[in-house]
Amino acid sequence: MLEIDRVDLEILKMLQEDGRIPFTDIAQKLKLSESTIRKRVQALQRKGVIRRFTVEIDPTKIGLRTIAIVGFDVEPTKLLEVAQKLCEIKEIRSVATSTGDHMIMTEIWTRDGRELTRLISNKIGKIDGVKKICPAIILEKLKS
Repeated sequence: MLEIDRVDLEILKMLQEDGRIPFTDIAQKLKLSESTIRKRVQALQRKGVIRRFTVEIDPTKIGLRTIAIVGFDVEPTKLLEVAQKLCEIKEIRSVATSTGDHMIMTEIWTRDGRELTRLISNKIGKIDGVKKICPAIILEKLKS
């Protein structure tokens, strides 16, 4: 198990709120030097705690108005193969294998319901091993 102390947790919290926050601002808030913060962030990256820095997009602002959480039931022997094929579809923003109601869960962004229907019918439904597709449209995202 990795050793993560209170300072590391505070750094992570600030970076999650704003991935572009300067190390000098973090250092000032935590009453530490900028070089200490930089070294800690680099160590967190090396340890794999911080996997990447990214941008959170509001899909509606770029014309993607239909966001769906879609569960998939697949042939058990094809689970990883189907999951990998889903990862290759650009409209699918995340893919996870899971327990519970569905074997694979995804988040899909499309322009509208018609585009989602076409994607499910023409692309996803044709993947060998997919048995059942269960989409749920997100009405409003309250927390990320």
